[in-house]
Amino acid sequence: MAVVCVLAASACAAVTTTVRQPSDDGAWPVRMEARRVPLGVGGATLAPGVRYAGGLALYGASLHGLSDLKLDGDSAWAVSDFGSLIRFTLRHDASGRLVGADGATRRSLVDAEGLALRPKAHADSEGLALLDDGRILVSFERDDRIWSYGVGGAFRPVAVTMPDVGFSDNQGMEALATAPGGGWLVLGEAGGAWACDAASCRALPAAPTTGDGDWRFTSADRDPAGGWFVLERFYRPPLAFGARAPHGFRRRIGSGVDYAASSSLGR
Repeated sequence: MAVVCVLAASACAAVTTTVRQPSDDGAWPVRMEARRVPLGVGGATLAPGVRYAGGLALYGASLHGLSDLKLDGDSAWAVSDFGSLIRFTLRHDASGRLVGADGATRRSLVDAEGLALRPKAHADSEGLALLDDGRILVSFERDDRIWSYGVGGAFRPVAVTMPDVGFSDNQGMEALATAPGGGWLVLGEAGGAWACDAASCRALPAAPTTGDGDWRFTSADRDPAGGWFVLERFYRPPLAFGARAPHGFRRRIGSGVDYAASSSLGR
């Protein structure tokens, strides 16, 4: 299994620079610079069978605050907590290692009237899911909601089902991923997991929980073998921070709503 890491930063230091013309769907080209990076400061521990497939640091004025990233083949989609939807193309060498990225475009996430989201508390996009039918879902915290931006993310948003719970301020629906049958998985930053579809959301009682010191859910993605991988992070001001993928959880085949916790990736 390959692990791909993409890091975001707002400073500008060059390796490659690319700018595209405006796309047909209205997304604007953005300047992006990509630098290859090793696996973590001082290295990292990988589970047996996992290899590091390469990593990039991305630089550009429009690339700050990226909060989730999903892959669709060689296309990467990301959202920022300043209300932006970013798309770019990953480049690999002949052995499949990640070596670069280019062709970045950006569009502002808008409201039902087509206006860019303001203020920041209303634009705090956190989770991203690329549904099997091509629709792009974005979850927001502070003003908690999940909106569908349609196929390719080019449409005005429509609200979709979200968990009927009260989230703490700035600790809302941090992670979003696809689920079997065209649905979506939701993870609360401080804990809680729900499988949702167009009609309702149901809690997953056997999902992994946080509660380990300062670690919090930050992202999730569907495991092709069934279930999901979960990413966690911690931040302790001013300089203590980290990320890990210690949990996975898989749906027991044929058991309806019975989910089992399992360790899919090591610390």
